[in-house]
Amino acid sequence: MATIRKTITLSDSQDAWIKAQIARGAFTNDSEYIRDLVRRDQEGQNSLAELRQAIAEGLESGVSDLSLDDIWTTAEKHSPSADA
Repeated sequence: MATIRKTITLSDSQDAWIKAQIARGAFTNDSEYIRDLVRRDQEGQNSLAELRQAIAEGLESGVSDLSLDDIWTTAEKHSPSADA
């Protein structure tokens, strides 16, 4: 994977924050911290796109004929805690 060198400007408090994250052992250097932030932002954007798609599909599906109790029962059957 090719890398590109970037120059960024941070405030003193932002720099101190990054150094504190490195000091506690979460990251080995500034670049690793910044790359982690970018990865998490990318993942968040992907999750947001998936959520928007699910909302659009829900809206397009129209109004349900199920009662609220039926909807809750179905949701509870398919929840991760129901598998435990």
